[in-house]
Amino acid sequence: MRPDPDLPPQRVRAALAEPSKFLTSLLGPTQVPILASSCPVSTGAPSSLPLVPRMRTNRLLKYTLFASCYLFWVTSGLMVAVGAYARLSRETGAVETLLAEPSSLLLAVGGLTFGVTFVGCLGALRDLPILLKAFTWILLLIFILQVVAAVLGFLFAGMVREKAAFLMGQAIARYRDSLDLQNLIDFIQKKFECCGVHSYLDWSQNAYFHCQEGNPSLESCAVPFSCCLPGKEALLNTMCGYGTQNLPAWQAESRVYTEGCLEKIRHWARANLFLVAGLACGLLVLEVGGKGS
Repeated sequence: MRPDPDLPPQRVRAALAEPSKFLTSLLGPTQVPILASSCPVSTGAPSSLPLVPRMRTNRLLKYTLFASCYLFWVTSGLMVAVGAYARLSRETGAVETLLAEPSSLLLAVGGLTFGVTFVGCLGALRDLPILLKAFTWILLLIFILQVVAAVLGFLFAGMVREKAAFLMGQAIARYRDSLDLQNLIDFIQKKFECCGVHSYLDWSQNAYFHCQEGNPSLESCAVPFSCCLPGKEALLNTMCGYGTQNLPAWQAESRVYTEGCLEKIRHWARANLFLVAGLACGLLVLEVGGKGS
């Protein structure tokens, strides 16, 4: 039996005030218990049914996590854009190795960071437990891989040093093959104030800088300008390293950096090891706390 939709206003007000009496008058006294057992009417009293707990996140941790993820997300997006631009604008077939093509490494790291931080951003903003758990496990996996790599690097320090020296030597030999690689090596040599792998004489591994009498290159026995000591000239002198490979170290050190980049990078990594590990642990704790709060 269905109620008449055209009920007078008095009956509507009575139904809202006392719904049990309205149902009794409408359906009869025998049908009300059946209806109440199959579809109970809420009367404002507390329900005995268990409530599904909602995830409540501390606002400070939530927005701190979101802000940090958003910052890394935007940065990784810029990395992907720069890597894509560098890859598309370089000469096709100039370099085929990953070492000599920083744009591929930039795309890989940027793409991975973009995906992981997007998951963290969405999970923190929408309070989605499944995304926050996935984000935490991914970060934990990355952290474990970093720890394993650090341990292996410590246990096999000699092998790692030899491999790094070999790869840096290959990069020097291909210095003129790719503008991306050239800019990367120049940045490293300026940043760490170094030249070559072990010394400035390593630049003879490059065909253009090879110090041999029959070398027709104008850059023979030279080093790149990024090896030069900073001068007071307003204009950049790209020929400041010419002829320095013919000089002994005590004379060359007045013009260029004579120490190799391998030792400089190793000293920098050792000096900043605890700082990098502390930042990684702090970020992991912050992200795990943002999920569980």
